Amino acid sequence: MTELSVALIVPCYNEASTIGEVIKSFKAVIPDIRAYVYDNNSTDETITVARAAGAYVYSVSYQGKGNVVRKMFADIDADIYVMVDGDATYDAASAPKLIQVLIDNKLDMVTGKRVSSEMEAYRHGHRFGNKLLTGIVAKAFGKQFDDMLTGYRVFSRRFVKSFPATARGFEIETELTIHSLEQRLPVAEIETPYGVRPEGSESKLNTYSDGFKILQVIFLLIKEEKPLQFFSAVAVLLFVLSLALAWPIFLTYIETGLVPRLPTAILSTGLMLLSFLTVMSGVIMDAVAQSRKESRRFQYLLHKSVADKLVD
Repeated sequence: MTELSVALIVPCYNEASTIGEVIKSFKAVIPDIRAYVYDNNSTDETITVARAAGAYVYSVSYQGKGNVVRKMFADIDADIYVMVDGDATYDAASAPKLIQVLIDNKLDMVTGKRVSSEMEAYRHGHRFGNKLLTGIVAKAFGKQFDDMLTGYRVFSRRFVKSFPATARGFEIETELTIHSLEQRLPVAEIETPYGVRPEGSESKLNTYSDGFKILQVIFLLIKEEKPLQFFSAVAVLLFVLSLALAWPIFLTYIETGLVPRLPTAILSTGLMLLSFLTVMSGVIMDAVAQSRKESRRFQYLLHKSVADKLVD
């Protein structure tokens, strides 16, 4: 690991009570790590405390964790990136193991699956929401993770520099996960201890509003990454609705030779045509999506892997 540069990247918003401990704990287990704190319009002493603890501190004016991660990935150059929240709930002692797994297995991302016996650390509502959202992603893109929303992740340089970040808020973890699954990148998940927030530290996550945003992002990415399946599902719904409206009219026509509900017949015909147009849209969008996947793959291959860096 001494041959590789390792960066600790910490997105922060009002974490003055914990950020110093986070930086010191990671520096204790990885002495050569360079800590970067990106502050997101904090109104407390986060910046002062982070600098006093030995971190390089920068500011991001656009509010939201996704905007912060986007900036960090663009600015910082390293061989390995350790991303962690600034709330002192993640176990710094697990970092060397996560990094070693990434190196030994030539991976691009290793995530820390949160394990805690304390209900205050990982509330029931958050556990249920995480399982639900992780399950939806697993059905759509494949199962590789049990804890999709963890904030503890280790990345290779080629992952960071080829990741097209678009999320603005807490949806960033979902985007990171789906990107790795859709690109079929080598990844792993390892259990890590998860602790309670220290007194004076408050969570910035809103269970319902942020959960709804994450759900929106999941369906948006399904549409973007799997358009044929998405539009085909919509087409089937339109097709079934069209048949449901047309069937009584058809029976009446067979019995009487008349079409008494002409507006309904026109609506049914329109829905059927729209169903076929939707399928064609899916076919076209699928070709576009495939081209985008290939472009992202080429961008990924432009960067050396961790293994290549060690050989050099």
